[in-house]
Amino acid sequence: MPSFKITLAYDGTDYAGWQRQASGATIQGLLEDALRGLDERDVTVTGAGRTDAGVHALGQVAAFAIERMLTADSVVRALNARLPDAVRVLAAAEVPPSFNPRFGARAKTYHYRIWNGDVISPFERRYAWHLAGALNVDAMREAARLLEGTHDFAAFQAAGSETKTTVREILVSRIADCGLRIPDRGLRSAECGFPSGSAFRVPDSALLEYEITGTGFLRHMVRAIVGSLVEIGRGRQPVGWIPHVVESRDRAAAGPTAPAHGLILMRVEYGDSLAAEP
Repeated sequence: MPSFKITLAYDGTDYAGWQRQASGATIQGLLEDALRGLDERDVTVTGAGRTDAGVHALGQVAAFAIERMLTADSVVRALNARLPDAVRVLAAAEVPPSFNPRFGARAKTYHYRIWNGDVISPFERRYAWHLAGALNVDAMREAARLLEGTHDFAAFQAAGSETKTTVREILVSRIADCGLRIPDRGLRSAECGFPSGSAFRVPDSALLEYEITGTGFLRHMVRAIVGSLVEIGRGRQPVGWIPHVVESRDRAAAGPTAPAHGLILMRVEYGDSLAAEP
């Protein structure tokens, strides 16, 4: 039975997250339904991580084994023919049966997109949190950097979650402007969640994007961090508030949970070098 690793992208707006559920369409459920038709049997799909309802992905990774002998290219074509347009398999590769996309992952990168302007583009409303009113972006950048390193992130975990440890290592925590009209800062729209030249290019620096890379994440952790950074950007808390929140280990001490639709799983990395694999 050949085993395959696939990389997929999806618009999570209309789905109840990654994990198959008793009710509601999910990404895992759609893949398993497509594979059932392809392999004429039940096939279990394992993902690199669970994305919540409304969260998007440009680089989710999953794996499965099938009995039908197919090439990787054939797997891509066959699955895309059976999946809705909002879910696309970008690449496939045959891997050893021992490959586990969750436990083999060395790092994951998420982007969270904030539209900071009076009016949000209709092309962005499904993929960015709309915040009118000025934000102190420099303060948000400074606070974001304080989260790099190994910390106990219990204060940013969804209430009621269960995990063996809430300690996580954050490799990158930064905010970039994604607008086109800021050449003096040397920033490019390609740094942001959608590629340069797409319909999502943004004028007048309306778009901010938070990038975070870590070896693992707690449930709602990125969204709770973003909600806390926005509290600082709005002037409701100082930059030095962040270390106190971390030390508290208390979810009530942190900011609100940012909406799901601004969050994108960008990539999952494997291997000692942390080089992203297709």
